[in-house]
Amino acid sequence: MRRFVFEIVEGVRIAGQAIWANKMRSVLTTLGIVIGIASVTGMATVINGIEAGFQQSLSSLGSNVLHVQVWPMGGTNQWWKYINRPEIDPSVADAIDRRSRYAEATMASVNESYLVSRRDQSLEGVTVNGVGANYPRIQSVGLQRGRFFSRSEARSARSVIVLGARVADEMFPIVSPLGKEVSVGGHRFDVIGVLKEQGGGLFGGGLDGEVLIPFDTFDARWGVRDRGVEVKVKVAPSTTMTEAESEIIGIVRVERGLRPTEENNFEVGQQSDVREQFAPVKRGIYGVGIFLTALALLVGGIGVMNIMFVSVKERTKEIGIRKAVGAKKRTILLQFLIEAVVICFIGGLIGIGISAGIAAMVRSTLGVAASLPVSTVMLAFGICTAVGVGFGLAPAWTGAQAEPVEALRYE
Repeated sequence: MRRFVFEIVEGVRIAGQAIWANKMRSVLTTLGIVIGIASVTGMATVINGIEAGFQQSLSSLGSNVLHVQVWPMGGTNQWWKYINRPEIDPSVADAIDRRSRYAEATMASVNESYLVSRRDQSLEGVTVNGVGANYPRIQSVGLQRGRFFSRSEARSARSVIVLGARVADEMFPIVSPLGKEVSVGGHRFDVIGVLKEQGGGLFGGGLDGEVLIPFDTFDARWGVRDRGVEVKVKVAPSTTMTEAESEIIGIVRVERGLRPTEENNFEVGQQSDVREQFAPVKRGIYGVGIFLTALALLVGGIGVMNIMFVSVKERTKEIGIRKAVGAKKRTILLQFLIEAVVICFIGGLIGIGISAGIAAMVRSTLGVAASLPVSTVMLAFGICTAVGVGFGLAPAWTGAQAEPVEALRYE
C-alpha cells in the first residue's frame, strides 16, 4: 500500500514537471476539457435554475389548490376548442363554498394591467389582482408589513390595496407605504399591507411586481365581465385531489346549467397539469444539454489522448531507462494515467470557474435562481477523472508495453 501511495505521489510530481515544461501545449490540451467541463457544469447550473424557477412558479399557484377556469392550465395550441366557452361567473365561487364538502377555502379572482402612480412616481402595466379575503389561505404568500384586507372590507368593496415588494420599493423608496394613498387606473386606494419578496418565477416576475385588491372592489371600479374570472379552491388536507376535483366538476356543471349529455365547458386544473405540460420541455432541455456536453467532452478527450501519445513518444528513451533500472509496467502505466488526469483536473478547475461566472450572470440578468451546488462540482471532477483515465489509457498502455532495449535505442 505504501509503495502504491509513493507511486501516486511521484506520478503527480512528474506530471506537474511535464506539464510545466510544455506550458503552451498543456494549455491548448486543457482547452477542450475546459469547454467540456464548462458545458457540463453550466448545463447543470442552468437546469437547476430552471427547475428552481419552475418550482417557485408552481408554489405561487398554491398547494392543494384546484383552479376552475375556461382555458386549460399550462396553455394549449388548440385554442379553437375553448375560445367560444362562456366566461366563469363569480357566483361559481359562492356555489362551491356552499355545497362542497372538500373545499377548505374558495375565492374568485381576476386580473388586469393598470397604471399605478403616486405623486411623481408611476409604474405602467402593473398587474392588479382582484382577489377574495381568503387569498392568504389559498396562496403561499406572507406579509412583510401591514395586514391583508378583511372579509368585511372585501364584501363592502373598500378601496384598500396590498402592494408587491418591488412595487412598494419603487413607489415608496424612503417612507413606509402603510397608510399612504396610491392611484390605480385613476382610482385612489389606501395601502394597508406589503407582501414579502417572492422572487422571480420561471414564467414571469411573480407577485413582487403586482398588487392585490378585493375582488368586489375590482368589479365596482372596472367590472369583471369578459376579463377571464378564475375560481380557486383550497382542498382540505384530509381529501385527495381526485375526490375534490370530481365534486367540484359536479357543482360547476350544475351552476352552469349543463345537461348530463353535454361536455364540460370549463376546466378544473391543478399543479400536476402544469408539470405535465412542462415535462416535454424539460426533457428537451436535458437531451440537448447532454448531447452538447457529451460532444464537448469527446473533443476534449480526443485532445488529451493525442497529446499523451505525443508525450509517450517524446519520453520513450526515459521509459527505457526507467524500465532498465527496474520500473514495472504498472509504474509506467500509472505515471501517464496520472498525467492525463492532472491535465483534465486543471481544465476542470478552469471550467468550474467559468460556470460559477455563468451562474452569477444568469442570476443577475435573468433573475433565475441558478446555482452551482457541491454535488455538481464533485460530478465535474468525477468526469475529469473518467475522461483522463478513459482517454489516457491507450497512450499509457503503449508506454508501459515498450521494450526496454528498443526504447533505449529510440532517438
